[in-house]
Amino acid sequence: MSERHRLSVAFLTRAGWAVAERRFLAGDASDRSYDRLTGAGGAAVLMDAPPGKGDDLAVFLQVAAHLLGLGLSAPRCLAQDLEHGFLLLEDFGDGSFARLVAEDPAREMPLYEAATDLLGVLQAGAPMAGLPDLSAADWAEAACFALDWYRKAALGSAGDRAGFQAALVDAISTHADGLRVMILRDYHAENLMWLPERAGVARVGVLDFQIAQMGQPGYDLVSLLQDARREVSRETEAAMIRRFKDRTGADARFDAAYAVLGAQRALRILGIFTRLCLVAGKPGYLRLMPRVWGQLQRNLAHPANARLAQLCEALLPEPTPEILSLIGDACPCR
Repeated sequence: MSERHRLSVAFLTRAGWAVAERRFLAGDASDRSYDRLTGAGGAAVLMDAPPGKGDDLAVFLQVAAHLLGLGLSAPRCLAQDLEHGFLLLEDFGDGSFARLVAEDPAREMPLYEAATDLLGVLQAGAPMAGLPDLSAADWAEAACFALDWYRKAALGSAGDRAGFQAALVDAISTHADGLRVMILRDYHAENLMWLPERAGVARVGVLDFQIAQMGQPGYDLVSLLQDARREVSRETEAAMIRRFKDRTGADARFDAAYAVLGAQRALRILGIFTRLCLVAGKPGYLRLMPRVWGQLQRNLAHPANARLAQLCEALLPEPTPEILSLIGDACPCR
């Protein structure tokens, strides 16, 4: 028995779940993992987030409490051991948006309507106090992961990083650096659970929100509709943009902000997926990069991204099978 497993057993024993059946539920891009527990007390989820790995469970609980206070559905905490990095959480079941839409594509539109409406409620409410608020330069720095990791792995150097960052700062400052609202960051189909027994936007269960911060109104909508892990239909994307604008009163400048934020996010993800392969030994994310590349190209086609598009064409190679194979061959797991 590993030390981590021993600590989790001790936690579950203190919480009264020692005899529950336990099975692995999921892992993700971070060091977190999840187990499902079933027993006489019903079902619950054990979150295992090793301390010192970047996840602050106290922040997770604070954000969850804020979301619950807005009438949204975040998992309630049943027991906690913050010192060792364990939470016992309410189990939202297996109805993730990703699974439900894969089983029945006709469900995409109504599910995404509910998820879009949730963003309206979240952004209309007062944000949680103390959230970080990044500057345009900070957002641009994050997008430079595309050069620091992806381009460097593919071509051996980061290229004109200063010019690239300056173009990003200009695009963000000009088109997407105004009103700030609370954003959840990882707002996509695998982190959204359908809870049909609840009412209104509470039917959307939200997971993985511990990196919430202040950000631009369109950011979570981009995360939802330009999903790295699944194709969202163009019809659904266009309908949800209209729905969001109608609900929030966004003006004509929103489309440019959406394109700039979409480009920033896609660039950052290209770098993150490369780093997950090269550092964390997780090459599975490489297969998602052509989709992210396609999303990037669509965003760069907007006039707001004209200068950035020129630099991306000059600096970033397309993630062809050959380039992805080159990166994958450098993965430690190989």
